[in-house]
Amino acid sequence: MRVAVVQFATSSNVQENLASCIRMINQAAQCKPSLIVLPEFCNTLFSNVLVPYVPQSKTQFDKSLTCYANHDQAWHEALTIEGPFLQAIAEQAKQHNCYIVINVTLRRNISSNLPDNDSGGLASSNSEPNTKSNISITSCLYCPLGKLIHQEDKQNLVGSEKEYFISTSKVSEVIATPIGKLGLLSDTMSFDPARKLAFSGAQLLCNSINSFALDQSHLHDPARACENNVFFATANKVGSLLSTEQMLEQSQAIAETQDLMLEDELFSTRVGAGQSQIVAANGRVLAKLDNKQEGFIFADIDLSVTQTAASPETEVEITVGLNNKFRPDGTQLIKQLRPELYQRLKASIKHTFQNTFMKVENVPVTANVAIFATYKSNEQAIEDVCHYIENNLTDIIQLPELFFIADKTITNDVKQREQIANLSEQLIKQVSAVLRPFQYLCTSLIIEGVHQAVLISEQGLLATQQQLHFCQRYQWTELGEKLNIIELPLEQGRINLAMLTADDANIAEIVQIAALHGCHLLLVPFDIQEPCEVAYNLIARAAENRICIVAASREKSFVPELPAANTKNNIYHKNKVKAQKSTGLIANLSTEPELLPQWKTQKFNGYINQPLVKLQYGKITKAVIHPIAACTK
Repeated sequence: MRVAVVQFATSSNVQENLASCIRMINQAAQCKPSLIVLPEFCNTLFSNVLVPYVPQSKTQFDKSLTCYANHDQAWHEALTIEGPFLQAIAEQAKQHNCYIVINVTLRRNISSNLPDNDSGGLASSNSEPNTKSNISITSCLYCPLGKLIHQEDKQNLVGSEKEYFISTSKVSEVIATPIGKLGLLSDTMSFDPARKLAFSGAQLLCNSINSFALDQSHLHDPARACENNVFFATANKVGSLLSTEQMLEQSQAIAETQDLMLEDELFSTRVGAGQSQIVAANGRVLAKLDNKQEGFIFADIDLSVTQTAASPETEVEITVGLNNKFRPDGTQLIKQLRPELYQRLKASIKHTFQNTFMKVENVPVTANVAIFATYKSNEQAIEDVCHYIENNLTDIIQLPELFFIADKTITNDVKQREQIANLSEQLIKQVSAVLRPFQYLCTSLIIEGVHQAVLISEQGLLATQQQLHFCQRYQWTELGEKLNIIELPLEQGRINLAMLTADDANIAEIVQIAALHGCHLLLVPFDIQEPCEVAYNLIARAAENRICIVAASREKSFVPELPAANTKNNIYHKNKVKAQKSTGLIANLSTEPELLPQWKTQKFNGYINQPLVKLQYGKITKAVIHPIAACTK
């Protein structure tokens, strides 16, 4: 099937917006697509961008501009299903014999005080309802017969959306069509909406957004695609996200401050980012409008099968969809997920963790971390690590999963596991003997026949975390039932951290729970299975949960079909050309001027929450992380 996505600008004039929709549908229809996806808020001009408080010389965000003077205006510009605006879209679907996804604001109850004219949602500005009327942000799916066959209200409202719109409690639904199983959404910044649709059997997610930031197109779209094994078709806005009057008012206020950075930021954060794209189920971008210009792009996809390279030697044919997602070791992802465990752990937060976040003054501004990856095995690997500890002052040293075992398949043998358990005991003794006060090492070991992450201090074994999710390569281990949060003392302060091993950190749900427990740092001793884990998934976990991540793995080779993890914005420039050889990463959080006034506010680079990434390379990878930034969740 052929999928097309379009991007264009809107205004506060509903009729102009309808004309833009029809113009862009006609342009995209030239490529004969089976499906066309339009952006969010196609009928109106709405923005969640923050407004800098002026006149001041420093950027201080205190409220947001929405383009609506009041709720009346939001109602006037909203549509009805039976109105001429959406009827015209239905006619376009029929005319071009294709499916169309369009996102608009819809009137959900009619107040007797509000005249309901038939002009696509326009009404008299003199009407003043006694009660606030309900409006939703809704994606509508029209079939080639011109019928509305599905509508999905946006449920995760953010910012000023909560002031003007309602969210329903309705469970997200997937619509089965002759071209495949489709899901509609308007958000990929968090994993939840896409995961729910994937659970329901979606194969292609149609994502209509309205954003000035690059985070979604460069990170979250590919992460959502590969973690759920689904295709993504994302359409975004271009042009101003504010009205002319609002732009002029803000420009004049900022001009009085003579702050060029504020003026540049005003322009950058109030213009739709475009970057509309179509992403394959393995995270690879198939087609993209890499600009902020009006236009469309298309790609031919097959929702029945997709080619996924598991390793250089094998190429496996896998059916699209979460139920058909298999890890390279043969583990079925749907069988790894443990919804009951997540519900229980979330419920326990209210009862056992009263102070979710430490006071900022107790959390260190910085901590020194390092990934150490030895190329030796058994006793020699332990000696190699001890030598590193004796010659380095790093606060936290992260090692890969069972770092002293090159071939993990030997763990399937009972006698081999006993030998590994003996080596594990030896490791704890030798490592603790050379660690300094306030210095720690994390890896995974076999202790009492169970595979688990461990944290070792100068006093010995400080904390453990049992593996929580099944994976084929450790099918023999018993799974844990709880997530341990460790309050770790450093010389500079105290931090909350959690550890996840095997495939656990690849499961978005459990990382979210760690963040809800007030975690500042996640330590991940793992064995990389797919390049998207480092290229997208772990970075997305850090971004959406506001948590630092240190993940270490033994080096592996993969077919180079995914780009290196955000190397264009990698602050550690020396690693740019080495990204494909990296096997783990250190994901640090961007700094907050309010928490760290001594740090200068950087010029807006197009991202609102992009972690600072250092890719693991070679034997030693060091970085300074900012745990204090995790306090701003």
